[in-house]
Amino acid sequence: MSIRNISTTPFQDQKPGTSGLRKAVTVFQQPHYLENFVQSIFDTVGDLRGQTLILGGDGRYYNRPAIQIILKMAAANGVARVKVGRGGILSTPATSCVIRKYNALGGIILSASHNPGGPEGDFGVKYNSSNGGPAPEKMTAAIFDRSKVIDHYKILTAPDVNLDTLGESKLADMVVEVIDSVQDYEKLMESLFDFGKIRELLTSGNFRMCMDSMHAVTGPYAINLFEQTLGAPKGTVINGTPLEDFGDGHPDPNLVYAHELVEILFGDNAPDFGAASDGDGDRNMILGRKFFVTPSDSLAVLTANATLVPGYADGLAGVARSMPTSQAADRVAADLGIDCYETPTGWKFFGNLLDAGKATLCGEESFGSGSNHIREKDGLWAVLFWLNILAVKQQPVEQVLKEHWQKYGRNYYSRHDYEAINSDRANQLMANLHAQIPNLKGKKLGNYEVKYSDDFSYTDLVDGSISENQGIRIGFTDGSRIVYRLSGTGTQGATLRIYLESYEPDSSKHNLDPQQSLADLIAIANEVAQVRTFTNMEKPTVIT
Repeated sequence: MSIRNISTTPFQDQKPGTSGLRKAVTVFQQPHYLENFVQSIFDTVGDLRGQTLILGGDGRYYNRPAIQIILKMAAANGVARVKVGRGGILSTPATSCVIRKYNALGGIILSASHNPGGPEGDFGVKYNSSNGGPAPEKMTAAIFDRSKVIDHYKILTAPDVNLDTLGESKLADMVVEVIDSVQDYEKLMESLFDFGKIRELLTSGNFRMCMDSMHAVTGPYAINLFEQTLGAPKGTVINGTPLEDFGDGHPDPNLVYAHELVEILFGDNAPDFGAASDGDGDRNMILGRKFFVTPSDSLAVLTANATLVPGYADGLAGVARSMPTSQAADRVAADLGIDCYETPTGWKFFGNLLDAGKATLCGEESFGSGSNHIREKDGLWAVLFWLNILAVKQQPVEQVLKEHWQKYGRNYYSRHDYEAINSDRANQLMANLHAQIPNLKGKKLGNYEVKYSDDFSYTDLVDGSISENQGIRIGFTDGSRIVYRLSGTGTQGATLRIYLESYEPDSSKHNLDPQQSLADLIAIANEVAQVRTFTNMEKPTVIT
């Protein structure tokens, strides 16, 4: 075994987004591309000598070759130990759990989350810090700066490591420890939830659930948790084998892409409860029988019922939500007498609030929720939380939601995604909106009067950092909102997301279809932004 210093030239497109660097697989397969970015991480995060790193991914195409490259680079850069998930599999929440449990310097997660996989799909690399959460903006900016000037990387010449057998081996002086991907995570879940009550529910004969892992990373976790530990019948977990192309599917747990689960829950003889998770296991979708729970409502329900769950029985310090997420959780927080924090999109913004003890639960409208147990959103955690609530309340999902709305009112909410649109035209659309911001206050748009319009900026309550240009907001005097954002998680063109929200306190009006209830706002949003003109699209790609 020998260490080689490989000369290289920088790539100028390695700026990490909200969840690391995501590109098409073919981009990462270019000579030196992955190596440059990984070396930029190693050069930025501090002294690696004597340190432990965690490594794993969601099993998508190129996961295994990338892990072998990173292991050899870690050894060449002086890392003492790397814990890697068996088969290269380690969900994003599990990675955060393992980083925290073993006091690792950090971890590298190989995933493009909910983006498609396979040879023509996407790949991603993300660094998580010692608290288990995504690297803060200051660190990702430093990694990007390093990537623009890098001229060499270090790599060990050595045979590949056996990733499929538990135990330790060595690459030069570095220990490679292949760990059980599920074990540490399951122990953490058992410390938070009443597994006895959930087991009673799942084995009662009166309750059925369906968990769709979408051929992504949570398959082994879900089978172990639900079918083995908690006693649900075999077959409760569908699409439970991780595949490099996610079974030629799109591992995004929403009503469009999780269509198999939706058909089951809205079909004849539907189960009582359904859930889906995404590519790397940090997102979730919750369904009742013929009933969809919006992620915004899910966060509000978890907040309102948290004390039913052992891990949160003493109450919550606070709750945090991303700015585009509906204000349903705000109403619960006010009722409980706790703070509700509004942050930019991106889980890293919750990290400081969690570390400082200001928030206990966090959530995003993009099907992500979590708590202070780790520093990532956590799909299976949310599923277990819901099961724990249902086991205690002995009510169906729909009844839980309707009683919640009866108490707090309903925030009608929807997100319209326009995917893979021309980036220049998307930027023109946002520029056109920016130009209107100063002149909208006091204007009548349909039956609504504009109370404020701005581009959301956030000053971190803990470190004082400022994040600007986080989404254009148009707020109305009745509390309704329209929010426009360009997403940073796709790799093809741009994705325009439009968020629409209207509050309805009258319980006699709580059973409307959200698209019907929000129809006037949808028309205003399209007109103000000239969506059809700029996107050349007649309707959204995805509506949730």
